[in-house]
Amino acid sequence: MGYQKYTELEVWKVARAFASKIYLLTAKFPREEQYGLTSQIRRCAVSIPSNIAEGCGRQHPKETIHFLTIARGSLYEIETQLYISKDIAIITDDHFCNCLGEIEILGKLINGYIRFLHTLDQNKTTKTQTTKKTQ
Repeated sequence: MGYQKYTELEVWKVARAFASKIYLLTAKFPREEQYGLTSQIRRCAVSIPSNIAEGCGRQHPKETIHFLTIARGSLYEIETQLYISKDIAIITDDHFCNCLGEIEILGKLINGYIRFLHTLDQNKTTKTQTTKKTQ
């Protein structure tokens, strides 16, 4: 399929940077949240670039798309957990809005990559079907 290395993908770079920012943000969370929201948010943050990387190691676009949808799900989990963190006054409105903006950008990148892979897969399927018909 001719994948580029996952570390060269903009979506992975942005996801990795976002995970680092989440770690810095959650370092300021109360100690009593260490095994609650802090842990959960961090696991989700690491899951995003990790699933992008794992998906890129697969042989077929459909497999890659599967892992990208898992990454997108983790992104939505973080969004929900940040809403809760804001609701209980663990994070400020500024931190919350900043994170939501980054979540929106990252979501668009993930969705764009999924669309690209769907198109790639459809083109490959169409080409295979055309070849079979002409034989």
